[in-house]
Amino acid sequence: MEKKSKMQAEKHLTGTLVLSVFTAVLGFFQYGYSLGVINAPQKVIEAHYGRVLGIAPLDRHAINVSGEDGPGTVPIPGTEPWRSTEGTLAPLADTGEDLAASPHILTMYWSLSVSMFAVGGMVSSFTVGWIGDRLGRVKAMLVVNVLSIAGNLLMGLAKFGPSHLLIIAGRAVTGLYCGLSSGLVPMYVSEVSPTALRGALGTLHQLAIVTGILISQVLGLDFLLGNDEMWPLLLGLSGVAALLQFFLLLLCPESPRYLYIKLGKVEEAKKSLKRLRGNCDPMKEIAEMEKEKQEAASEKKVSIRQLFTSSKYKQAVIVALMVQISQQFSGINAIFYYSTNIFERAGVDQPVYATIGVGVVNTVFTVISVFLVEKAGRRSLFLAGLMGMLISAVAMTVGLVLLSQFAWMSYVSMVAIFLFVIFFEVGPGPIPWFIVAELFSQGPRPAAIAVAGFCNWACNFIVGMCFQYIADLCGPYVFVIFAALLLVFFLFAYFKVPETKGKSFEEIAAVFRRKKLPAKTSTELKTLRGSEEA
Repeated sequence: MEKKSKMQAEKHLTGTLVLSVFTAVLGFFQYGYSLGVINAPQKVIEAHYGRVLGIAPLDRHAINVSGEDGPGTVPIPGTEPWRSTEGTLAPLADTGEDLAASPHILTMYWSLSVSMFAVGGMVSSFTVGWIGDRLGRVKAMLVVNVLSIAGNLLMGLAKFGPSHLLIIAGRAVTGLYCGLSSGLVPMYVSEVSPTALRGALGTLHQLAIVTGILISQVLGLDFLLGNDEMWPLLLGLSGVAALLQFFLLLLCPESPRYLYIKLGKVEEAKKSLKRLRGNCDPMKEIAEMEKEKQEAASEKKVSIRQLFTSSKYKQAVIVALMVQISQQFSGINAIFYYSTNIFERAGVDQPVYATIGVGVVNTVFTVISVFLVEKAGRRSLFLAGLMGMLISAVAMTVGLVLLSQFAWMSYVSMVAIFLFVIFFEVGPGPIPWFIVAELFSQGPRPAAIAVAGFCNWACNFIVGMCFQYIADLCGPYVFVIFAALLLVFFLFAYFKVPETKGKSFEEIAAVFRRKKLPAKTSTELKTLRGSEEA
């Protein structure tokens, strides 16, 4: 049976399908690049902010996080003034009190530079369903690329104006693009993918993200683009991917599910299916779409408000939100945003190279997850990933706490960081991006993806904005918070998240509706009933 399924999957993997999925996930490549690009040149950009604003930059390496010499010890440069980007002298603050506050102003601007990306994503994520239905999946992805190009131009030209404001604005506009893209891409990929390949192709979202992170980290090396001269080009370079995606989208077919279910264009849907599937008979999928269309027609269009007020969707919505929350509050973005700083605190001499090592491991294990997700299933991988991250977070904390007593604890911290990333890519990384599209049928799917996207971006913003402050406050104990959250997420997933492997959209929806199903879905019903009794 497994061999037959593999043969069917290979039969459905056509050149057009590969092109369509590759083109779509370029949006996630840009998302990953934007996540990682802000990390490596942190010191260079903070120093530039200091020169522009006329304040002393924060030397995080000198902060005593364990508080041995007094909490929050920050060395402040003497009377030497900083030079602005125009070469004129920018005076420092006059009083000791203002000088002491200067590093905190820089921390605020830096945190905004990191987190405004997520603010843009939050704002735009609610419009995903509307723009996807109004323009179609392909045209919508085409149009929103304008935002990516604009945002990257703002950052690329940052040295020609108030750089801190241009970077913050550019990050926000790029976030607007990524918020839309992070909803449109999974919607399109799930709708063009055959059932046998849906999970594997769904993990490509995460592969694109980690590839973007890795490339941004490599280019962020100081002898490449992560220096005082080239950092604006580094920040704006993902605009090239936006241009590539724009032109490739012109070659991609529209989603057949969108054409058939939303527009009622049967012949166009068949043509799209034939382009995506090759010579396969499209009637089986057309029949499945017809069933889904009738179901969607009977339940009418579902708004975001109805999604929360109707008991019909209650459990699916809770699961969809919790998998997004667990992805972001697991602590992984703390690693992505501030890994260089964390490696410094762990005593690593060349933290940038260690950060690139994390990116390489990230990418390798994402590739592995592509093959695992259809064999092991979504639920089991999600649980394994959460538990592995929990153990790694505890080990990371122990390593950072005991670093001052045992020098070899730096290796414990480093290994824990690598394991943390590996377990993230096993399940909590890729699965939330496509499981939401699997949990809902055509009617509520756009609203559900919009809500889940907003939740993901809101959590991303909270981590990006608050982590540096929390890390400065908690020192080596910061990952205890994430360990506690990971335990909560593991228990929730164990009792509430159903398996979606190999199920059609209707079968998955029926699990939540408690309909009487064929024997093959009885396992999910038992899991659901058991969780309710618990």
